Amino acid sequence: MFRDGFDKLCGLFLITIVVALVALLYLDGGAGGEKRSAGPGKALERELANRARVELIGQLYAPVEALRKEGNSQTALLKLDELIRKYPGEGHGHILQGEILLGMGALDEAIASFVQGVKLNGDYVDAKSPLSRRAEIQRVVDEGQKDIARRASANPDNRSLVASRQKVNYLKSRLAGGCE
Repeated sequence: MFRDGFDKLCGLFLITIVVALVALLYLDGGAGGEKRSAGPGKALERELANRARVELIGQLYAPVEALRKEGNSQTALLKLDELIRKYPGEGHGHILQGEILLGMGALDEAIASFVQGVKLNGDYVDAKSPLSRRAEIQRVVDEGQKDIARRASANPDNRSLVASRQKVNYLKSRLAGGCE
């Protein structure tokens, strides 16, 4: 089989490659076990990050909640405006703004605020999330559909109603499990 030096060299390379593949597969099998044991560590890290986020949101928006409970909706909206400008990527301010505006009777503005909040963070429509505001969003969708249908029958060419209907439909689709 091995007639000359080249055949012997090729045979040596072949044996070296086979040994390297076996060693690689054996070592990779051990690394797979380590990756599986690191899984709960990642889940724990995600859980801790979520809890820290919820705590931070609670602390940031506590003054707004206090003003809201006292009945100072206007002052709460002003404070929210500051926080929304300070943290533009955080959807919680928009959700709170929507709740306050809904309480004040400004349905179209409340719907717009809820849409902005949900677009920034979809956790607000997730029933399993600690940030969930699913019930409030469902209530806004139900009220919005009734109100917009009533106003559209009186004035069918109103473009602001079309925009409001699109926003309500967006929230409705997100509640149904749709994504952007």
